[in-house]
Amino acid sequence: MTRWIENPEGGRDRGPRALARAWVEVLVRPWRFFRAAVSPGDQAPGLTFLMTVVLVSETTRFLLVPGVYSLEGVSRPIAGLFWLSLVVLLVAPLALHLVSALQTLVLMVVVEDRAGISQTVQVIAYSTAPCALAGIPVPELRALLACYGAVLLIVGLRIVHDTSLLRATVAGAVPAALVFGYGFRGFDALGNTVLLQPIV
Repeated sequence: MTRWIENPEGGRDRGPRALARAWVEVLVRPWRFFRAAVSPGDQAPGLTFLMTVVLVSETTRFLLVPGVYSLEGVSRPIAGLFWLSLVVLLVAPLALHLVSALQTLVLMVVVEDRAGISQTVQVIAYSTAPCALAGIPVPELRALLACYGAVLLIVGLRIVHDTSLLRATVAGAVPAALVFGYGFRGFDALGNTVLLQPIV
């Protein structure tokens, strides 16, 4: 999936180096990235990008957090391989397309003249870039990464769908909550950093 026969409408390059370059670009120059790198009908690199982010994040979590992805009576490496495969190959792509469908419905209400569904899929996928590090068991870091991802989603919607920042924020609020609040456990991290701190 990191290789494609042709690039539809000048889409992104494929391959590991292209993934790494996209990760750096979207983190450092998101306005430029979303303006130049999101193309109609070019979902494959975005989907691969999301799956890679989830793989890195969840593998890190599996290695650093005891008891994650366990199966009774099964060795930890095999259980980890099973659950990671399930999350990366099934849950992540399915979640991306479900959230993209929801995002498209919201955009239909909020933004009159908008880009296509494939661009929306790419925006959501690439906005998850910070969450490659979300598997590190530090609540403050995970909360920061989730917030950064939500900001990237709104920026991407603003640029790709050529709308105002306010409309992009309204349109992206619920999808951002689903992806970064629940999917990457940003709400849980915020709870552990603020709500559950002992009162002195």
